[in-house]
Amino acid sequence: MKIYDYYSSDNKELWLNEIEKCDWRAGKYLYELLRNRKLKELCGESTRVLLLTEGDELLAFCTYAEQDDIRDASLTPWVGFAYTFPEYRGKRCMGKLLEYAYELAEKEGHKYIYISTGEIGLYEKYGYTFWKMMTDVYGDESRVYRRKIHHV
Repeated sequence: MKIYDYYSSDNKELWLNEIEKCDWRAGKYLYELLRNRKLKELCGESTRVLLLTEGDELLAFCTYAEQDDIRDASLTPWVGFAYTFPEYRGKRCMGKLLEYAYELAEKEGHKYIYISTGEIGLYEKYGYTFWKMMTDVYGDESRVYRRKIHHV
């Protein structure tokens, strides 16, 4: 398994087509943002789309971005659009991506890394703890989790 950043990939078209196969509404939205070159405009210029791959197969993906659906400039970075294709669930694919995102945040000197989600019990096993409820850009309440970065 390898982790690539969509933006530095030599085969963006392949990965875009793979993301499009996602059966999740937010994944379809990510596909549209990438296709229309709008993701960085929405989430920040340093945004990365992390792809966990096996050969030409996309197993899971997520974003690592300055902003997500919670707009608070004091909170950064964010993991967003976290998705594992059904046939790869239960194999800790997302764990590999979340750990990679954590390492990026650590290298960049951040104190925390954040996730905004409606899920309960999903991110705790990856070291995230529920922090507080916040209002997202759509006016909905979202659960914000964070993971403390332990600098060496």
